[in-house]
Amino acid sequence: MSGVSAMTIQWFPGHMAKARREVTEKLKLVDIIFELVDARIPVSSSNPMLKEIIQQKPRLILLNKADMADRHVTEEWIAHYAKQGLIALAVNSQAGKGMNQIMKASEEILKDKRLRDKAKGLRPRAIKAMIIGIPNVGKSTLINRLAKRNIAKTGNMPGVTRSQQWIKVGKELELLDTPGILWPKFEDPVTGYKLALTGAIKDTLLNMQDIAEFGLEFLHSRYPGRLMEQYQIAELPTDLLTLFKEIAISMGYITNENEPDYEKTAEKIVRDIRMQKFGNLSFDEPDDEPESVEI
Repeated sequence: MSGVSAMTIQWFPGHMAKARREVTEKLKLVDIIFELVDARIPVSSSNPMLKEIIQQKPRLILLNKADMADRHVTEEWIAHYAKQGLIALAVNSQAGKGMNQIMKASEEILKDKRLRDKAKGLRPRAIKAMIIGIPNVGKSTLINRLAKRNIAKTGNMPGVTRSQQWIKVGKELELLDTPGILWPKFEDPVTGYKLALTGAIKDTLLNMQDIAEFGLEFLHSRYPGRLMEQYQIAELPTDLLTLFKEIAISMGYITNENEPDYEKTAEKIVRDIRMQKFGNLSFDEPDDEPESVEI
């Protein structure tokens, strides 16, 4: 397959820079960081500046939208994190799956700190956690599930949460919600494509044909059978333009000039990926990452 065009995707609105400063200021108030990532793209949806931002705070990784990811790949990620001494949980905040594990995992991570506090004669108190994640990864939905009521504003557009707020979850947990924070520059352009394809970046900022091309290349490489079945293609062409044309014809997306409607076809491909028409997909795999990369 020919490579996708080198479109650069960047999105760092002013409120995100402000949010990063606020997160740094509030760190001393919390015991643990809940890092929410998209289970389909655990590396691409994890802010590489996070270690610098949270310093030495304990961290629990929540692989959200696990229902949309390839289950076997998610299990590989959980094992991968465990090798680094990190606890990761597969959750689905939309359906409320995995919520009960979060408190147990938090207590396990903070066990030594709680014992030290007890030895000092300090009374047990609610665990204070800060939720950090990029836009549209499901932070507000997760908070509402944990709190069992609609407190945090939700929306399937990136950038809904703009301010910090404390939310009580029973007597055992208090959550500090934060706005989604991306980072100023994606070092790897592929990261931008993966974020765009999974809906973390506003569509109005994107060239949808470039995103669709990236999605097609991924499906052609990893899930060719699903691609052929979805668009009723008997044999996959190796050329991307030919494949685009075949999908347009298969869908009946033809312009008045009797040419394939590439714009409409691109929107259809991206929508089909997001709506799981190809089944559960994982775009990041542990084996994709170079040994030297810190996650």
